[in-house]
Parts: sequence; structure tokens; C-alpha cells
Amino acid sequence: MSRSRGVQMSSKYVTFSRNVFIPVTNVCRNACAYCGFRAMSKEDAYIMSVERFMAIIRSVKGRATEALFTSGDSPELADTRFRDWIRRTTGFSSTVEYTKELCKLAIKEGLLPHCNLGILSYDELEELRPLNASMGLMLETTADVEAHRHSPGKAPELRLEMIANAGELKIPFTTGLLIGIGEKPEDRINSLELLKSLYDEYRHIQEVIIQPFVPKQYTPMCKAKPPDLELMKDVVRTARAILPDEIAIQVPPNLTSPKELIELGASDLGGISEKTIDYINPESPWPSETELREMIAPFVLRERLPIYPEFINRGWYSKEIRPLIERYADEEGLRKRRTDR
Repeated sequence: MSRSRGVQMSSKYVTFSRNVFIPVTNVCRNACAYCGFRAMSKEDAYIMSVERFMAIIRSVKGRATEALFTSGDSPELADTRFRDWIRRTTGFSSTVEYTKELCKLAIKEGLLPHCNLGILSYDELEELRPLNASMGLMLETTADVEAHRHSPGKAPELRLEMIANAGELKIPFTTGLLIGIGEKPEDRINSLELLKSLYDEYRHIQEVIIQPFVPKQYTPMCKAKPPDLELMKDVVRTARAILPDEIAIQVPPNLTSPKELIELGASDLGGISEKTIDYINPESPWPSETELREMIAPFVLRERLPIYPEFINRGWYSKEIRPLIERYADEEGLRKRRTDR
């Protein structure tokens, strides 16, 4: 695939999703050397209450279309007491069961769920599928890096298996690479080629995020150097050369210089929230829609749903969320413009 084809694709328009960020719990079995999201102590740990959740999603009613659910990886494996804690505080026996209930509430309030909850089994993916417009899991890297030494959930084989399972279940899927955590250039190529092979088999990957590592205070990698723009440009260029045009390359506009990456083939800016911070990178505020338009001009900005148009056309969604997709999607499968509502 030539690199120019990626530029032609991105010149049509650049997409983003208007979302609300819901961190269900920050309890996590992994201890990644760069992570500031994971609870570092019992006092820092939380499970989001239904009351807090409802207040957040009602604050974006009529504006956002996506409820982005995140959590620590396999919190039940992080602490033997977690299952008892979630049962006492929510009435549900697991993070997945509780998140299912929150997904149902989000749908009732007019939001399309997108769950990124770490490693999930085939059965858990199947259980969540009817209540999600799309789902996700960052591959990050296929390399054996020091940053993942204490993170069993970051084993590449586990993550690739889950991405494959999502393909078998026909779940529109988001994945991505985390750049600058100790991987080498050949590792990035290997990661991208493996994602391409999964797409070739299942046709389910809708976007691949190219995300830079950002140092966090009080983490082992707090003084590590983040990737510079030239490295990010090289990775986007490589990704566009390897991945099929049908897969969008996403770059986070609060962490990168998006216009220069769009010129190399990136075509999506991910989810932008008006009411919630980026809980993974809280030191990096999201730009507003107006700021986004100015940042990427003369490229045209279009709003999308958490499920991409190709998968709407294929009918890869359930009867549970069909009414919302019909309400929000225009004839192209993107978000209806305000004049259309």
C-alpha cells in the first residue's frame, strides 16, 4: 500500500466522537511503569456509584453520543477483597456485571456504550456485545518491555487472543499502539503487521490508535523521555503503509500535533469530552470542538458515532442499540449535523 493513499483518505474529512468518560474502577492487577490511572493504595481505590454515573451522563444529554467505559484490568484478580467490595457497594458480583447495568442505563439516557475494560474472556465479550456499539483494547506492543514486567494483563498473546475473539463475535473494535515505552522500531512494525493479519481474518478493527507515552509523576517512568513529533510522524507513516485503508488511524489531539499527523494518513481524533477529563492522561486537557477545527484546518472535521459507518452498513449492531443508531446516524453513517435534527 502506498503512503499517498492514506493521505488521500484523510483529505476527505477527519472524524471525532463526542463522548463522556466513565472510569468504572481504578483497581487493576497490572503495575505498568508509566501508569497514573491505577489505584496506588486502598485509599485511592474507587468504584463509581450509580448516582455519580447518572449525574455525569445526564450532564451531556443531547450533546454526546458515546459513553466510554474504562476500568483497571481484571480488578477481581488484583485484590481478593474486590469481589466482596463490588457486591457490597453495587449489588453485582463483578466489574463486567456492574458495567453491563451501567451500559443499560446509558442506552436509556441516549448514549451508545463503548467498553474498554482490559482483558475479557470470550464469554464476557459475548455478554457485553449487545449493549455496546463497539469495544476496545490497546495492544500497546508485542515487545517484552521492562515497563510491563509487573503487568500480567499486558502479555501480548492475551491481548491478541482477545482481539481475535472480538473478531469472531463481529464486534467493531478499537485497538492501538503505545509509543515510547521501550519498544523498538521493529516491534512497532511487528505489532502493526499482527493487527493487519487479524483484520484480514475478521474484518472487525475499525481504528488503530497511535498514542504517545506521557510521563506521569510518582511512576517509575516519570523521568523517561516521551516520543517526539518526528518519531510519531514516522509511526503514523509506517502504520498507514501497513494497515488497510479501511482501518482509520487515530491520534489523540490532547497528546499530539494532529494536523502534521493527518497529513501523513491519520484520519481520526478519538473521543472528546466536554464534561469529563481524560482519566488516563489527566494533565492533558481535551481541546474543544472549535479548537479542534482550528488545529486541523484546512482539513474538514466531522463527528462520528463510536461505531464506524462501515459497520453500520454491515449491520454489526444489536436490536438494543438500533434505535439510537437510527436516531444519530446520517445517510453516510456519521453523526447527523445539527441542522438535520
